[in-house]
Amino acid sequence: MTHKNLFFFLLFIAMLAWGGSWVNVKILGHYISAYEMIFLRFGITAITMVPIIIWLKHSFKIDLKSFGLVVLVALALIFYNKYYYLGTKFGTASLGGAMVTTMIPILTFVLLALMGVKKVSSKDLFALALGAVGVLTMLHIWTFDLAHILLIQNLYFIIAAFLWAILTIISSKSTKISPIVFTFYMYIMTVVLDCVLLVDVSAMPFETFDGIFWINMLLISLAASTFANTIFFLGIEKLGAAEVSSFVFLVPFSAIGLSAIFLDEKVDLFIIIGTILTLFAVKMLNNITILKRRRKSVE
Repeated sequence: MTHKNLFFFLLFIAMLAWGGSWVNVKILGHYISAYEMIFLRFGITAITMVPIIIWLKHSFKIDLKSFGLVVLVALALIFYNKYYYLGTKFGTASLGGAMVTTMIPILTFVLLALMGVKKVSSKDLFALALGAVGVLTMLHIWTFDLAHILLIQNLYFIIAAFLWAILTIISSKSTKISPIVFTFYMYIMTVVLDCVLLVDVSAMPFETFDGIFWINMLLISLAASTFANTIFFLGIEKLGAAEVSSFVFLVPFSAIGLSAIFLDEKVDLFIIIGTILTLFAVKMLNNITILKRRRKSVE
């Protein structure tokens, strides 16, 4: 297996881990609150990122501007995880994994367009309309049942996607440090703010944490955060953002498939159709070429 093929395989596993995180959160919701999950998840992730940063020989130095951005991003991450948790707890992991992951790049584009950073062409307008149709398809808009469409968990998912879009834009402003180092400090600050403001660690029900809890906590911390993020950033460095971005399209489908396998959630045909429509919209908005192969090998 060549280095490039190895990266493709690792990226595939990383996308499965990201999709599987929706299943993990659904299960963890039976044990702990959103803020308790944030404390444990990102605390474990931050600790395990230290040897990776050392191995990659990145500096831990951070400039004042980047630190200020870290604080803002950490706040966005806390509230993203709150609504990601609540939507999944009261809704389905399959809908959340499909809807949020496909809405994020679309909302990011819309926010950048409103800020004047992106120019909107007629092709972009068509893509945005297609994305809207995709999301409405997931929500079964044709039923015209507002009580069903405006379920609180659906609103949680929309808020979560909006918060991650904001997080993405803020994070992009930091250019002086490695993305992995920036992410490390983001997790550290998230844990600090969560611990100081939102969670009482001494009151956490550690005695109720059984094997199922720890398997899912370690999967969401080590697999979906430490491993997946590291492989994603390394993939961008080695292969380029354009090539790696196509793998993100696997996330909603892995969330749907793993939810059906481990949570016995019914595979909704309209969620799949809506996901395909929104992913096609994302492809158009970001000019993504799926499974593009380059001749240059990874060194």
